[in-house]
Amino acid sequence: MITFLVGGARSGKSTLAVQLGERHADAGGTIVFVATTEPFDDDLRARVAAHRRERPDWPTVEAPVALAEALAVTPLDALVIVDCLTVWLGNLLHHLPDAADRTAAIDAFLHSLRARTGPTVVVSNEVGLGLHPDTPLGREYRDDLGRLNQRVAAVADRALFLVAGRALPLVDPWEVLS
Repeated sequence: MITFLVGGARSGKSTLAVQLGERHADAGGTIVFVATTEPFDDDLRARVAAHRRERPDWPTVEAPVALAEALAVTPLDALVIVDCLTVWLGNLLHHLPDAADRTAAIDAFLHSLRARTGPTVVVSNEVGLGLHPDTPLGREYRDDLGRLNQRVAAVADRALFLVAGRALPLVDPWEVLS
């Protein structure tokens, strides 16, 4: 079961992901948290520390770039929370400047995601609702994240759009149009 949580900043995505993990743990399940942030400055280090305080003491795998590899080594029956694709894609743009290398990393991640037998929660931001980026890199990032989000939503068993801590189910448009 793949659950995709997408929404704006501070919309409740990560909070819901942790709550899903807590419910899984309460039922006796194992949780693994896969963090994509690479804390390279004081602000990010403070944010990472705050996130760690907010969630239970679950095993954490740091995967700023090698997300497919991180998923491949998590226990198959554990609930895995991937937080978040927004940061991961930024890391890919920094560490893998060649678009073909980024595409290969994304393809590998999606393959690892689909190969999991245990439940997985994937968190990402929706950045296409805001201002039009004024730089080529900003536009590339926005477009690439939109495409990545579409690909994850396409393989997810359920997808939710979060706004103000509330969720709207996302459905395949052809289910509504047919």
